[in-house]
Amino acid sequence: MAVRFFSRTLPYMRAQIAAFLGNSSVFVKSISLLLFLLHFVSYSESLLDYCVVVPGYFLPPKFYLWTSVTHALIESSLLGVLLDTLVLFLVGKLVEPLWGLREMGLFFAVVNIGVAVLSGIFYYLLYMLTFNESLLFKVRIHGMSGYIAGASVAVKQILPDVVLYQSPLGKITNRHVPLSLFLTSLILYAVGLLSGSTSTMIGTGLLVSWTYLRFYQVHSNGSRGDMSESFGFPGFFPNVFQPPVSLLSNSVFTILVRLRICRKPVRKYELGSANSISLSLPGAESHDTERRRQIALKALSERLSKSEAGGGSSGPTEWPKAEEKKPEEKSVKIPITAEEEREPLLMMEEEINQVPSVVVEPSESLMKNEGSSIEDIKP
Repeated sequence: MAVRFFSRTLPYMRAQIAAFLGNSSVFVKSISLLLFLLHFVSYSESLLDYCVVVPGYFLPPKFYLWTSVTHALIESSLLGVLLDTLVLFLVGKLVEPLWGLREMGLFFAVVNIGVAVLSGIFYYLLYMLTFNESLLFKVRIHGMSGYIAGASVAVKQILPDVVLYQSPLGKITNRHVPLSLFLTSLILYAVGLLSGSTSTMIGTGLLVSWTYLRFYQVHSNGSRGDMSESFGFPGFFPNVFQPPVSLLSNSVFTILVRLRICRKPVRKYELGSANSISLSLPGAESHDTERRRQIALKALSERLSKSEAGGGSSGPTEWPKAEEKKPEEKSVKIPITAEEEREPLLMMEEEINQVPSVVVEPSESLMKNEGSSIEDIKP
């Protein structure tokens, strides 16, 4: 039975491994090979402390800083190696075509180093509160749990609306994966099925990856970060919790801006003409968001061109002027009767009759010059 089972499954596994090696990039192959080779370091206790992050050794006084790089490649189980390899393959298929090999490697390094630093600081703070030395020397931070959490954030940014599972209660999309992953790790830690260091790595991985993608990632067009509203920190939470989370995150962001750790985004809107509107944002959205924005702008341009064609105007549409035109005065003819026409004439006759008579006496010089007799002149 066993021979028959292996005879059937080995060709299939061989074909899958060949497809994996053929379709994956150099980066994915290299990290997968290192995961497999360094897995055997976990069997040596003397070497393990020099390859994983131990909070008491990572920070002063020993400064095992190189463990911030090597800890991600140390998995204590073969199942962990297979899971990490699968995640690397999937992320390489989704993210690497958009980012490129260099950005893929940079994201891997930033997330893992950030997870090591923040996790070490977190356990130092716990030690300061509890004075429990086991938090410094018994905790070992290793594996790619932080990177897996960071990869879920990257997939949420690129393909947020892809439906993973549809249930009677609703749809589960890529938007829900990061928070669901963190809450699941907390539940498994509470029941004793997961170590506390793994939950810490997942939480710090979410935070580091979102911070990098939100503010610092450099895009091909020269912009930095992703300042779209859909990728904001409150977007990781359900709609009910978004208002208080938004208030808290905005307060933290304001403090970071004042400390000059983060820069305040400034949105610029360029109106080229009435037919097309171009928007320039300092934080570039993901490629998927950029594509949707271009589709929206194209639809807007088509609507404007259709409205111009309907109005019969061949030239470009002019913007309305600020000056207002005065209303034109129109004459209105009001018909009148014959009696109304006679009233002004009768009034004029009455005024003439009321004028008194005037006697004009010529002067002596005029009488001498004319040599004629002058009589009283009456009107």
